[in-house]
Amino acid sequence: MNLELPNAEIGKVVTRFPPEPSGYLHIGHAKAAMLNQHFAKEYKGKMILRFDDTNPTKEKEEFEESIKADLILLDIHADQITYTSDSFETLYQYAIKLINKGLAYVDDTDVNTMRAERMDGIESKNRNLSVEENLRRFQEMYEGTEFGLSCCMRAKIDMKNLNKALRDPVLYRCNILPHHRTGSKWKIYPTYDFACPIVDSIEGVTHALRTNEYRDRNAQYEWIIEALELRKVIVWDFSRMNFVYTLLSKRKLQWFVDQGLVSGWDDPRFPTVRGILRRGMTVEALKQYILTQGASKNTVMLEWDKLWASNKAVIDPICPRHTSILKPNIVKANISGGPEVPYAKDNMPKHKKNPDVGTKKTWFASTIFIDQNDAKTFGIDEEITLMDWGNAIVKSIHKSDSDPEIVIGLDLQLHLEGDFKKTKKKITWLADTEEVLEIVLADYDYLINKRKLEENDEVKDYVTEKTEFLTNAIADFNVKQLKKGDIIQFERRGYYILDDDISTVSIPRFNHIPDGKASSMASKAAGGSSDKASGGSSGKKKEKKKEKKQ
Repeated sequence: MNLELPNAEIGKVVTRFPPEPSGYLHIGHAKAAMLNQHFAKEYKGKMILRFDDTNPTKEKEEFEESIKADLILLDIHADQITYTSDSFETLYQYAIKLINKGLAYVDDTDVNTMRAERMDGIESKNRNLSVEENLRRFQEMYEGTEFGLSCCMRAKIDMKNLNKALRDPVLYRCNILPHHRTGSKWKIYPTYDFACPIVDSIEGVTHALRTNEYRDRNAQYEWIIEALELRKVIVWDFSRMNFVYTLLSKRKLQWFVDQGLVSGWDDPRFPTVRGILRRGMTVEALKQYILTQGASKNTVMLEWDKLWASNKAVIDPICPRHTSILKPNIVKANISGGPEVPYAKDNMPKHKKNPDVGTKKTWFASTIFIDQNDAKTFGIDEEITLMDWGNAIVKSIHKSDSDPEIVIGLDLQLHLEGDFKKTKKKITWLADTEEVLEIVLADYDYLINKRKLEENDEVKDYVTEKTEFLTNAIADFNVKQLKKGDIIQFERRGYYILDDDISTVSIPRFNHIPDGKASSMASKAAGGSSDKASGGSSGKKKEKKKEKKQ
């Protein structure tokens, strides 16, 4: 999609991506970062990565480093890196300027009263203090005195404005915790809403890209620019990416980490950049998806299907095909007419439609392994196709004495002259040799079982009981050559990404990659199959209220 910025000039556009170093980047941040880089490149300008480090309570150097690393993973490279903390002295002087102009005051009203007064449009008792008194109070905030710690500095705008963002918002507050970059030098810190327009202006930003959740605060942004007589910045809104069954709140994601419900911030169930890449999302697909819907300003709940379908379109033409057989109730089949001695073909294609993917070694033997789910569908004298080998006829089926539904063995007659076009069942298999590798197939469900959490919903009340599903399997030995992060398709089973370094683990894990189809996107907690690794399908969750899909 061709996106355009208003009043943009080639060679003069400056954008900025201003994350707070208080957590790991998630898919919403990825959209903001990609759009900022896109416009900077499109107009031959530059993009600034600015760390909005104005809250010592939440921020850590660990998060700052993780953000830098995640942006590299996303192939996003800033032309300049800055910190809001670099401008603390400048921001402090601008705060004093606002007080001297009679456009700000220092308020010691308690938080609850202030919130109620802003809601009802009631002026604070401190709103009309003299400039001298406000400067004195602001100095106490600066020094972190007992009285100063009870205060905040507020803009003096319009307490009756229908836009509540203009009802004297807080611009400065106290925090005596050491800052991870400036130490204990400062005890007062600007809010994002105060710092952002000022730093945007002085750093030369021409276009400030903001999600439309800030739309009501755009007027506040412009007020600060005008009140301080700063160079104007064009604000460009875009829609935030909100996905069903997904949390993007850092606080709520931190709760899952603290409760031990996930392995960390890079868990495949997390919407963090690291999480979705570990699940098998490609940067190319993510970029295509974001730029396609980036111009939209509609705030809607997005389904995951289109994003994962886009990912499938990227990986399907190039990912190699391999074979896996599930170990639970694995079936051994004896093949009459099979080779007396196992042998291998070295030139089997990894991708039948793309020879550039390369070749692999496939072993053939007179005994093979077949999935239980396949074997239990066979009938006596039925002709089936063994993929990449040929046809075989089912001669006998051996069932378990304790459970007649379980097949424990098969006898097949090789029938290579048979026509594979006439068989209904094309079966994956593995030769019974030492050339197989023990693996684990992992699949996941959404962490929450409600499509959209409301503001007052408690996360703990909507946690999905089971969200990780592991199935032991064997795979063809070719997967030994894979590297961590490689994406493959296990034929007839789906797409997977290698989650481990095979050289360091005895049984590597492969994470299932959704393909965008209904069966791979439905919540298992809603009654669908809990075993996608075995090729099961999932039911659709019934909802009384359907969110519009974008």
